[in-house]
Amino acid sequence: MRRAGRVDANQQLIVNALRRVGCSVAVTSNLGGGFPDLVVGRAGHNYLMEVKDGDKPPSRQRLTEDEMRWHEAWRGQVYIVYGIDDALAAVGVNQRRLKP
Repeated sequence: MRRAGRVDANQQLIVNALRRVGCSVAVTSNLGGGFPDLVVGRAGHNYLMEVKDGDKPPSRQRLTEDEMRWHEAWRGQVYIVYGIDDALAAVGVNQRRLKP
C-alpha cells in the first residue's frame, strides 16, 4: 500500500504564483509512482513540474527512486523547480509579471 506523498513546503506558494500569472494548475503530488507534483497549462502548452524545496539542504532536494525511474522513462519534458522563479521561468513568465 502506498504512503501519502510528501508535499514540499513551497508547493502551495508555487501553485499560487503560477495561477496569478494565468496558468491552470493540477496538483498531482499524491498520484505516486514518481509522477511529477504539478501539471501546469499555459498558452496551449502543458508543463510537468517536480517541486523540490530550494531552502532544504541539497541531500533533501534529491529525486526519490520512484521519481528518478519516472523521469528516466518519460519521453517528454519535465521540470524540476526549486522555487517560484524556476516555475515561472519554466512556463516562460518573467517574475515581474507576478502581481502581489
